[in-house]
Amino acid sequence: MSDHEDAIRILDALTQAIERREDVALVTVTQATGAHGPSMGRHMVIWAEETRPPLGRLALGELESRVVAEAREALDQGRHRLLRYRDPGGEVAVFVEVQRRPPHLIVVGAGHIAVPLAQMAKLADFRVTVLDDRPEYAHPARFPTADQVIAGPFTEELRRLRRGKPTFDRDTYVVLVTRGHQHDVACLLEILDDPVAYIGMIGSRRRVRAVFELLAQEQGIPPEKFDRVHAPIGLDIGAITPAEIAVAILAEIINVMRGGGAEGLSGRLRRERRARREQAAAGAKGKTPASSDRASGTSGAS
Repeated sequence: MSDHEDAIRILDALTQAIERREDVALVTVTQATGAHGPSMGRHMVIWAEETRPPLGRLALGELESRVVAEAREALDQGRHRLLRYRDPGGEVAVFVEVQRRPPHLIVVGAGHIAVPLAQMAKLADFRVTVLDDRPEYAHPARFPTADQVIAGPFTEELRRLRRGKPTFDRDTYVVLVTRGHQHDVACLLEILDDPVAYIGMIGSRRRVRAVFELLAQEQGIPPEKFDRVHAPIGLDIGAITPAEIAVAILAEIINVMRGGGAEGLSGRLRRERRARREQAAAGAKGKTPASSDRASGTSGAS
């Protein structure tokens, strides 16, 4: 295969990766001396799955497997990386250009909060999908900047959005803001075990607390599973209007995505749930956390 044909295959693979929402890395030899000289300018495409073979050859001999392994590490971390090597054959520099799939925000519920949220999320470079079971609300005219607007039954359409895969991926962010809490709960149960980056659900502290306790009792869901749910949703900025609430929600999503240190409205309830679990566990052992602290000579402060 000629270098020209190889380049076309690599370009096609990168284009298809974008369309399929796949993480991929383009590996390029940017420096090669000595026996490695002919490798200069060669490219390779690498996917995150180790079972998927790379596309293209760098012609680096025994060094190539090491390059592939370290390029996969860079892809997993989501960061570009310059790799340098030296062996008896010469020196090699390889640039790993990571192409992460864009974060996908799914807004379940097309009401008054969804409109500004979809607009702002698009400005923040999210791929935006809006879903509602009411066609008059889930209409492209209300969400002109969204990538996809879907009108249909909530849980059925969520399953279709997985595109044949068993779960949503780690770059998916889901916001549950439907018109009725029963719809939020049904959708929550649909995605609770998916490895998504974020699940947020609207509702007061009182309602959220009651819903989680009911689900734990009636459906046997382990209470710790709810710790990953951001409910009440958003950062505590005193938001009142739909636009302000949308700002609080998107801020929390970005905080999660970037590893920020801000605490959301759900933080207090999460701490309460964890404290109750710790007390229950300590009680089952015949002691309380306080007595354990006294016995060990430590304070209860953290």
